[in-house]
Amino acid sequence: MTSQQDLLDTLALVGKALGNGHRLALLERLAQSEAAVEILADTSGLTVANTSQHLQHLRRAGLVTATRSGKQMIYRLTDARTLTLIELMRQIAYTNLAEMERLVGQLFADDNADEALDPVSRDMLLQGLKTGSLALLDVRPADEFQAGHLPDAINIPIGQLEQMFNLLPKDKEIVAYCRGPYCALSHEAVKRLREKGFRVRRFAEGYPEWKAAGLPVM
Repeated sequence: MTSQQDLLDTLALVGKALGNGHRLALLERLAQSEAAVEILADTSGLTVANTSQHLQHLRRAGLVTATRSGKQMIYRLTDARTLTLIELMRQIAYTNLAEMERLVGQLFADDNADEALDPVSRDMLLQGLKTGSLALLDVRPADEFQAGHLPDAINIPIGQLEQMFNLLPKDKEIVAYCRGPYCALSHEAVKRLREKGFRVRRFAEGYPEWKAAGLPVM
């Protein structure tokens, strides 16, 4: 006979699957678009074998699904609500773990050194897009951008930024965004563009959070 403990043990499978930083990174990448194991391995800096092992943990917990395309296994998020779960984890950790607050402060230390680098909130971004006072810069790789992006965003992957400054407007403030709240790509873009004289800040969230909020994407 099924007991309450059986149910809680099954629920714990999700918690165990999320209890690894590499798996959270894989979920963040899959929140951008579906991807083959090889692409996920390249993004995460893991071997294909190690990536596959982590994906199997996520698959057993029902967090990702996979289909075969030729010789490749293509993975995707099973449920967009996984992003909500990860966001709650992030908020709880930031509120209750001093180490989390310290690490975030180190990651975005430049934000605290200059108020002009304070991140743009979702509401601020919506207002700026409505009035036409902001321009959006997506610094994710091209395949992630093609799978979905914020409206009217310009895609310049961070590795190509130095060669494509001419595509960016000088008469508007630029808001750079990438994969999520802790993605350093947009932060790096802000620093480089400010050195070139652009008015630029980063979006406090990322494409997955924007999409999960039901806001328009392309």
